[in-house]
Amino acid sequence: MKVAVYGQKLEKCNIIYLYKFLQYIFNNSIEIYVEKYFLNILNSFKEFYKLNLSSFSSCKEIKNFDLMFTFGGDGTILSAINFVKDSKLPIVGVNTGNLGFLATFSKDVFIKNIDNIFNKKLDILPRSLLELKTSINNLSTSFNFALNEIVIFREKTVSMITIDVFIDGEFLTSYWSDGLIVSTPTGSTGYSLSCGGPIISPDNKNFILTPISPHNLFSRPLVISDNKNIRLKVHSRVKYFSLSMDTRLVSLRKENELYIQKAPFYIYIYQENKNAYYKTLREKLLWGMDQRN
Repeated sequence: MKVAVYGQKLEKCNIIYLYKFLQYIFNNSIEIYVEKYFLNILNSFKEFYKLNLSSFSSCKEIKNFDLMFTFGGDGTILSAINFVKDSKLPIVGVNTGNLGFLATFSKDVFIKNIDNIFNKKLDILPRSLLELKTSINNLSTSFNFALNEIVIFREKTVSMITIDVFIDGEFLTSYWSDGLIVSTPTGSTGYSLSCGGPIISPDNKNFILTPISPHNLFSRPLVISDNKNIRLKVHSRVKYFSLSMDTRLVSLRKENELYIQKAPFYIYIYQENKNAYYKTLREKLLWGMDQRN
């Protein structure tokens, strides 16, 4: 069995959990490869620099691996999919960050379930992605997919922008706002939620269109089927607008039209049990946290 490990930082308080994980790996003769930059971080701690761990630096190197483990928060998983891409490599997210909607395993729960993870006795949930194409091919990234959301927002101006939205070729509306979020169900608990969008469980087949600070008070988030094609055209007083795909940010000319649709593949994420998502909502959003309860 081969596993990949990815992270972006490591706090001293989390060293013990990662060390226990590595002990399990070595005791069970599992091949392990650590992402190159994360390995540099590990080697800065005396607990790891003598382990002589192997590294990887591209998606091709881990294409036929069995599992990827991420240590961090949801942002770490969003960055990790740049390596996973369409390989169907399942991700085990160990939450050493704050929220943990994607990284659902707390550190203690992860260690207790490590046998079940490697024996594939836990649930794997497929997560849909967004695919982006542009009328002018000047994206500075080779991976034009997003697990959480694609966001269009103003750049280098305090003025609002206008975004014309077409769904399956039919004109929907023009949002006069700071921007627009096109979100997956996975991303419904991210930026879209903070802008008033609805929460949608990740097994639903929907997209969410959420305007950012719309000037028209009757502009509301819209849920549509994920088999729809979305076309966006931006009007702005300046030449450029900003676009983000999860953790990646690019600048595009306003002449660039955007085409968004459901990606032809999924990202697969391990979870503790089938109802882990609802447990996460209760705990992370503090539902029911009232003195009367």
